[in-house]
Amino acid sequence: MTKANLTKRMLDAIVVRCGLRGGAVALAIATVMAAGTWAWISAANAAAAGASATSATSSTSSAPVTADPADTAQIARGAYLAKAADCAGCHTAAPRVPHPGAKPVATSPFAGGLGMGSPFGTIYTSNITPDPRYGIGRYTYDEFARAMRDGIAAGGKRLYPAMPFPSFAKINDDDMHALYAYFMHGVQPVAEPAPQTQLPFPFNQRWLLMFWDWAFAPKGVYNANDKRDAQWNRGAYLVQSLGHCGACHTPRGPAYEERGYNEKSSTYLTGGTNDHWFAPNLTGDPGSGLGRISAAEIAAFLKRGHGGGLVTFGSMVQVVEDSTQYLSDADLDAIAGYLKSLPARTPSGYFNARSEAARQTAQALKTGEVERPGAGIYASFCARCHQMDGGGVPNKYPRLAGNPAVLSASSASLVRLLVEGGGSPHTETGPEPRKMPPFAGKLTDTEMARVLTFVRNTWGNAAGPVTPNDVSSVRGALHK
Repeated sequence: MTKANLTKRMLDAIVVRCGLRGGAVALAIATVMAAGTWAWISAANAAAAGASATSATSSTSSAPVTADPADTAQIARGAYLAKAADCAGCHTAAPRVPHPGAKPVATSPFAGGLGMGSPFGTIYTSNITPDPRYGIGRYTYDEFARAMRDGIAAGGKRLYPAMPFPSFAKINDDDMHALYAYFMHGVQPVAEPAPQTQLPFPFNQRWLLMFWDWAFAPKGVYNANDKRDAQWNRGAYLVQSLGHCGACHTPRGPAYEERGYNEKSSTYLTGGTNDHWFAPNLTGDPGSGLGRISAAEIAAFLKRGHGGGLVTFGSMVQVVEDSTQYLSDADLDAIAGYLKSLPARTPSGYFNARSEAARQTAQALKTGEVERPGAGIYASFCARCHQMDGGGVPNKYPRLAGNPAVLSASSASLVRLLVEGGGSPHTETGPEPRKMPPFAGKLTDTEMARVLTFVRNTWGNAAGPVTPNDVSSVRGALHK
């Protein structure tokens, strides 16, 4: 029986017998295969516990690692690559508030402790500073590379796929050595333990992840496409490996695996939902994708958080703040060039600013003659920033007319922005950040559905309606 057929049969059996969905299936696959292996498991767990205990008690020092000094240029290159990979974005906890009313206190970079939502519970990121007790200070290069590429930490502990090791597997050896040099010699050690991830049974049995890795995790570094030029290959490498863009922008399968890891997959970068944000389609779809956005506008968007009348929102704000704004212009151009090469896939929505309906709607909004559901709400709450013509204000507020996020198949991000509000990123070269207020206390579910449906079908936009149930589902998940 082939590997693919065996995996499919396991998945089918789990879904039928247990009714498990989404990411839970990933670990449930292995549960089926657990019969008769408990003696081996106990031995393996005991060995892992012993290794962890030895590591935990071997040293309490927080002094910098005293290995042979790495080349300064190598460390600097590793620092740049860590920015490209946005390591700080996941491995730095949110600022702490010591007591009610106090100012937030910044947490230590790379010390872990950020809680990441998953279908089977909250996963806390680990301390990746070179502290020898609580961090990775005692990792050899091979152990570091194995954790990055295979999702296996020192001592054999398997990492949950919240760590994007399926993408990091493509990082080449030169870059991996530079990253190791940076984390061992360019990062301040922090002698603080990160909170332990405590998932319910069977998801706390990390050994089960070996089957998920076997079935879904790709192997091997990025191989250049000799039919493409150097810039395209550089962009493909950054997007597929360090940038791990697919972790958010690629839809997930029944085992919570990414449904494709490069442009050969028909679903790669066609949009995905994570933590109630919908990461938009990055292919050439002219509706919800990048078909109408130029390469220069994409590069500006990644550098400044603004480009082509679009503004970053949701979790992408932190990506721009912590990562992409620091990339070189050459690398940003390479990423934009690669994305623009992707053909249109999974089309959604439509935009025609020159249509007669678009002209009539824009004129009626200006004169106050529109009586469509949601028009009055838009005029009262939204037009001040986004304008009556949906054009927004350059370098301040995004345009809604023709905005790919507005035309996306999923309205989850639009609902969440309306419920919680949001803000544009702080960047070194971008405009002053602006904030959008929350409307959870001002608009009902029905009113939110009406105004979003209006926005998705005005000024030449044409996208599916938003229902009150769509709104209530997101608000319920957010407890707002």
